[in-house]
Amino acid sequence: HKRFRKAQCPIVERLTNSLMMHGRNNGKKLMAVRIVKHAFEIIHLLTGENPLQVLVTAIINSGPREDSTRIGRAGTVRRQAVDVSPLRRVNQAIWLLCTGAREAAFRNIKTIAECVADELINAAKGSSNSYAIKKKDELER
Repeated sequence: HKRFRKAQCPIVERLTNSLMMHGRNNGKKLMAVRIVKHAFEIIHLLTGENPLQVLVTAIINSGPREDSTRIGRAGTVRRQAVDVSPLRRVNQAIWLLCTGAREAAFRNIKTIAECVADELINAAKGSSNSYAIKKKDELER
């Protein structure tokens, strides 16, 4: 069953894979792996915790619990709040974390690994200066 194959994939690998998406970084998995490794080292240095734990907490905190879908009926489109399935929460959380890290690293002196680390730590703390958390709050409003 192809649809849920990604559910069996380790979460770190999902993070690496979603770092690859974007313009010139397509398909450069080695680069993404290096970024993640580096980010984990930074997280360990800054927090002293297990980086995997930080990642898991970040994903739990930044996965939106509900979302609004567009329901088009009889020519009018209205938004309806729906609960988000667990798999999609993880997907969206990873996507938000990556986007946040990418935006932070863009036109910036910091390496993307540092930004990934910052993003994960902030999201794990649930502080609002993380891009993923901001987006989640927007979605849930």
